Amino acid sequence: MANLTRFDPFRDLTAMEPWRNLEDFFSDFSLRPLADKVQTEPRIRMDVTEAQDHYAVKAEIPGMRKEDITVSIDGNQVTLSAEIRQEKEQKKDEKVVRRERFYGRQTRSFSLAHDIDESASSAHYEDGVLNLKLVKKAGTNGSRTLAIQ
Repeated sequence: MANLTRFDPFRDLTAMEPWRNLEDFFSDFSLRPLADKVQTEPRIRMDVTEAQDHYAVKAEIPGMRKEDITVSIDGNQVTLSAEIRQEKEQKKDEKVVRRERFYGRQTRSFSLAHDIDESASSAHYEDGVLNLKLVKKAGTNGSRTLAIQ
């Protein structure tokens, strides 16, 4: 009767001369530098604090101009969006070797416990940080109840 052996793909790969280990094997298929190939969209990172009469928001939006940032308020829903456009300047004898800078739109929405008074709120952008002072609307306590009928 014939001898049966169990197939072990990892043992067989490491036994092959060109691939001493799996890292070399995957590098031949250009799978090792996946982080360079996958481009993730940057997130707007932020801190939100609450005082008696307002919320303070610090949002990191680096590389933007203040004209390209929009803050929308709808009740207690706040939406931050920013868009950076790709520069089209390219000289005749140049070619792009590597492009890592992000171009496109970033959006971040969040809800607060109280409705926001848009007319009393303010925004200031400096050094890549957007500072918001979102004043709570008078007469809202934040909790909403639904009457059961």
